Amino acid sequence: MEKKEVDEHAEVPIVVPRVDKFGFLKQETNSPEGFKRSRSAIEFEREERKIRKWRKMVGVGGSDWNHYVRRKPHVVKRRIRKGIPDCLRGLVWQLISGSRELVLMNPGVYEQLVVYETSPSEIDIIRDISRTFPSHIFFQQRHGPGQRSLYNVLKAYSVYDREVGYVQGMGFVAGLLLLYMSEEDAFWLLVALLKGAVHAPMQGLYMVGLPLVQQYLFQLEHLVKEHLPKLGEHFTKEMINPSMYASQWFITVFSYSFPFNLALRIWDVFLFEGAIIIFKVGLAVLKYCHDDLIKLPFEKLIYALRNFPADAMNPDILLPMAYTLKVSKSLEESKEEYRKQNKDLPDRVRHKLQPS
Repeated sequence: MEKKEVDEHAEVPIVVPRVDKFGFLKQETNSPEGFKRSRSAIEFEREERKIRKWRKMVGVGGSDWNHYVRRKPHVVKRRIRKGIPDCLRGLVWQLISGSRELVLMNPGVYEQLVVYETSPSEIDIIRDISRTFPSHIFFQQRHGPGQRSLYNVLKAYSVYDREVGYVQGMGFVAGLLLLYMSEEDAFWLLVALLKGAVHAPMQGLYMVGLPLVQQYLFQLEHLVKEHLPKLGEHFTKEMINPSMYASQWFITVFSYSFPFNLALRIWDVFLFEGAIIIFKVGLAVLKYCHDDLIKLPFEKLIYALRNFPADAMNPDILLPMAYTLKVSKSLEESKEEYRKQNKDLPDRVRHKLQPS
């Protein structure tokens, strides 16, 4: 269903696509109109109270953030886990990641990378751009402002970090950031993530051979066998390994295949607590779907692991379940085991995960 408006000057109908609050094309629902109004009014009041708390915590332009984090870290952690208000998300992500300092320390660098440098990855980037959030209104127009911004950020990073260059999957990370901040800010947040400004560097997720992805998949398999032994046995019997369903969880931090509202909530926590939340969420969704998954044969199991039901994707159900999981010790043990089996693993990907 599309809403039509009339341009009084051209006298030609203009089709305005219906989008959700995040900018994605949406389908019509059959909820009663009165229910929609009352529900949205309650949600609006709750969100307004939440925003006021966050504005006080952040301060003007982020001026109070560091002081508040030092003084009340547990309050900050709890509020982040409940979700950062969408209107403040871009600013808070930059504050958490340390990318704002990178912007201030590197004036003119981004423009130099975009305008005056060339990248051997340019053709690959252009080819992949239309595949990034294709149902989002910002990225839909071919060569439109969204696609141009995405190209600029990815090209700039491929020049800045020639060891990584560009790898398919980075577009979803850069695209997600661009929905909440300017090109330059998105670029420096990408740098902060891959180079490890606050947490362990993500660079190994995108290097040749995807060394950090291989480590994470190894660790996830151990977690499944430890926390969900029946499912682990079923996976072994059906010859299912994490590379068949979980690689994109790590490469895009769930921004590729999970519903956008859930991906945002995961990113809030990921930026503050580190990669450990990826394991917790992955384990939680497998736990939630456990009883159904252990009944499925190989083909149906592969499909189910790539297409989780809507109720499993509810952030208010899935995330509290994820937060209760204790995985730090197991992750450290499996990391050491992986290192012993892969002695040639580069030092830069042998990092310490953040504690629970």
